[in-house]
Amino acid sequence: MLGKLRIWLLVVGLVTHAYAQDLTIKGKITDNSGAELPGVNVTVKGTQKGIVSDAEGKYQLSGVPARATLVFSFIGYLKQEIEVNNRTVIDVVLEADVKSINEVVVVGYGTQRKIETTGSIASVKSSDLVQTPVANVAQGLQARVSGIQISQNSGSPGGNVSVRIRGTNSINGTSEPLYVVDGIQISNGGGINDVSPLSTINPNDIESVEVLKDASASAIYGARAANGVVLITTKRGKSGGTRVTLDSYFGVQKVTKTLPVLNAAEFAQLENEVFKNSYYKDPASLGEGVNWQNLIFREAPIQNHQLSINGGNDKTQVALSANYFDQDGIIISSNFKRYSYRLNLDHKISNRVKVGTSILGSYSVNSGIQTGSTSQGDADVVTGTILGAAIGAPPTLKPYRSDGSIFPFGEQEDGRYREVTNPLGLAAVLNKTALKRTLVNLYGEATILKGLTYRASFNVDLQNNINDRYSPRSIVSLRDLNDNSGSGSKSNSNFLGLLHESILTYSQTIATNHSLKFTGVFASQAEFSNANSISASGFPNDATQNEALQLALNRTVSSSRSKQRLDSYMGRVNYGYKDKYFLDLTARVDGSSRFGTNNKYGFFPAVSAAWRLIEEPFLKSVTWLSDLKLRASYGITGNAGGISPYQSLSTVAATGSDYVFNNAYVTGINPTGIANPDLRWEKSTQTNIGLDVSVLNNRFSLIVDVYDKITRDLLYIKTLPLSSGYASITGNYASLENKGIEFAANARILDGPLKWNISANFTRNRNKVLDLDGGTTTERFITSYTILKVGEPLGLIKSYIFDGINQTGETILPGYDGRLGGHKVKDLNGDGTITSADQTITGNPNPNFIFGLSTNLSFKGFDLSAFLSGSQGNDIYNLSRLSFENPLGQRNLLKGVVNRWSPTNPSNQYVSAAQGGRLPVSSYYVEDGSYIRCKNLTLGYTLPAIKGVQNIRVYVSGNNLFTLTNYSGFDPEVNTFAGSNTVIGIDNFVYPQARSFLGGIQVTF
Repeated sequence: MLGKLRIWLLVVGLVTHAYAQDLTIKGKITDNSGAELPGVNVTVKGTQKGIVSDAEGKYQLSGVPARATLVFSFIGYLKQEIEVNNRTVIDVVLEADVKSINEVVVVGYGTQRKIETTGSIASVKSSDLVQTPVANVAQGLQARVSGIQISQNSGSPGGNVSVRIRGTNSINGTSEPLYVVDGIQISNGGGINDVSPLSTINPNDIESVEVLKDASASAIYGARAANGVVLITTKRGKSGGTRVTLDSYFGVQKVTKTLPVLNAAEFAQLENEVFKNSYYKDPASLGEGVNWQNLIFREAPIQNHQLSINGGNDKTQVALSANYFDQDGIIISSNFKRYSYRLNLDHKISNRVKVGTSILGSYSVNSGIQTGSTSQGDADVVTGTILGAAIGAPPTLKPYRSDGSIFPFGEQEDGRYREVTNPLGLAAVLNKTALKRTLVNLYGEATILKGLTYRASFNVDLQNNINDRYSPRSIVSLRDLNDNSGSGSKSNSNFLGLLHESILTYSQTIATNHSLKFTGVFASQAEFSNANSISASGFPNDATQNEALQLALNRTVSSSRSKQRLDSYMGRVNYGYKDKYFLDLTARVDGSSRFGTNNKYGFFPAVSAAWRLIEEPFLKSVTWLSDLKLRASYGITGNAGGISPYQSLSTVAATGSDYVFNNAYVTGINPTGIANPDLRWEKSTQTNIGLDVSVLNNRFSLIVDVYDKITRDLLYIKTLPLSSGYASITGNYASLENKGIEFAANARILDGPLKWNISANFTRNRNKVLDLDGGTTTERFITSYTILKVGEPLGLIKSYIFDGINQTGETILPGYDGRLGGHKVKDLNGDGTITSADQTITGNPNPNFIFGLSTNLSFKGFDLSAFLSGSQGNDIYNLSRLSFENPLGQRNLLKGVVNRWSPTNPSNQYVSAAQGGRLPVSSYYVEDGSYIRCKNLTLGYTLPAIKGVQNIRVYVSGNNLFTLTNYSGFDPEVNTFAGSNTVIGIDNFVYPQARSFLGGIQVTF
């Protein structure tokens, strides 16, 4: 009996030992077709032990417990978990992830599988859009999509953004793309001190953004698509339990740099030198004086809070959100607040009928401050913009009276500095804009037959804008008060956009291998605008500001009204064969009330095709290649936004002057516009060739596009002879070309417990003016330093070439305001006189290329992301230096003027002090605007699961952390002329962007 027990114990011990020992496991990994899969992650569940399959799909993993579970994961395939069960050889067949193959993107009037797309379309996820604290969606797109140049023209809260898809496509018309929010078409625009219309839309509400770049993708929008189309889809309800999400962050913003200026001692010494007296008896004793930049810049808070509710069942889905965004500007008195809500509702009445709505409402209030002067010269810069006033304010003066009120400069130093302005006075000017906006989409969708659906949508864009301005009497010096002191205005504008679309879609699969889809659309759009305003000056006091304009001595009123209509007919055919060959045909006809009687309608066709070479038999054996697709497209799109209503008609307007007839004042009315019945759309013809490549089962992907776009019939103002009775006529005379190349790359470097992704994009665009007015004009000055020139890019800088300083004993050439110690320019034609013939191209504001780079890492609940953007090869005309490196007296200057020319200090850069001196417009002010900017760095942590809470994530974020640039101004990402097509890269003290630090929390219940 004892012997049997011993034998039994020995057997049990051997079996236990066999299961307890570690094994070496090997095998081969293939897909359903038998192809080997290299790069598959093989890990032991619950541990960090793992390995990656080799080029033949083979793996060998040692030290595996006999009862362990192996996890096989590979991008694009379904993950598998297999128990070892004491086996040493485990072969695995991974199944393709159908969701990956059938990934869907939004296109015009529908959706497509990503593999079916034949045009150039880029997608951006919502998580990328809100990675940085942005007030509008365009800011979130910056440097994330190839082919798009997005410029934050002003760093003010809610500030203006200009967007260019594949270059600037117009001269006098708009070059901004069309935005379509849940089917509602809106536009972006405005000046440097205006709030971007896109700021009324909460970026946190957005699910995804698709950018339609080539003519094939955008031609379905016809007359409004020449500048590209941005499709914005907001978050919709999903079936399942109700989910409540709270997303909040708080932060602080700071100015990234200030400009060095003369201190009080240096300023006083300069004043004595300019006016050749001893007004300041002991300049050195004045020390540093007042730092006006420190008084206007501040640490500014920023906060954002959103509560979202999402849920539904098989019949009804709802998404509801409310948002509050509040951003103080880094310059005093500037602020942007937005209150918004969103309701998306979808309800299935039956298996055949579905209805729904999207409602986005917002109320935004912007308290703005004047920055960025578009005029060349000293007066407006130092009296009309707060940054110019802060640079030019004498550091020897006082900001406040003893009672704490603002101390006008005209009351100090016996009025010596009346021609400059206390910048705190400009901050006291009321400039508030309140905008109410509601976007509504109502739709009904019915399945008529199998594969045949009809969708009717009714869209409304309703806006009301009220602007309040008041410049108080209290900031005017006592000696300057007069009957015009104290000025205010109140303006009210209303906009109503109505759009109906009927969409008929038929989709059918024929004989298994052939797919056919037809989309037909009829659309009718009407827009109504009206505005009225009253301006007044000469108030008795500041008590009522602009709320009692009737108290003022002088008042003027104005009003306007306009309407326009666009009717459209569109058809599109999508054909596919075996997921290998795809062909898309699109045609659209648009009729607009804006255009002349001879050109009310325009035709916009497009054709595109794609060949997925990966489906060819000769590539089936190439296991490392995941996808390979060649695309080509050609099409024509239009730009109806290039013209305002009634420009094709004869127009008259009030002259603005009164005449006396029979002892009575009569307002004069005169002709202002000549009729042009041939006025028509600007048209862009675009050719695009693209290549999509993915390798190692989509671990690495690359998208390359090459395009050539020619825009003809550009609206251009042509000068008329005086004998015509009109100064000019608007017609379709000009043309220009954009051609370029785009790269977008994505890499999943690591896909195990430690995940690491990298995305990058690169864009190179070349712009060229082909014609201005039928050959009559080959060059035209837009400003005194920028030109349009046939054969050259838009916005070139043309000026004299700086040649140092006129030194003692040198001959000063006649023809410009040269002086001993003044700027010298080159006599290019050698005629001994400086004339306009000596001006030449000295700068190009168009970049050689732009780029973006982002990376994301995650490990055990931690996530780290970084985002860089940059521009290389663009020039900036630093117009502000023309005013603040000129020592003409009575205003402060930039620090470099300390080293100004004098007989004992023959500087070859900074001019001598001279009362009322002027500087020539020269290449001296052209600077390299290239930069690399760290847009964002975020570190987050997702807490372990808590009962009743689905997810909690906390994070800290830094934005605009550093900028690598040689540019001397506040910010290299600048343009005083905002979205101008012809005056680009000009800096005349635009509101700089801020550096911010945030802390936030995201909770889902």
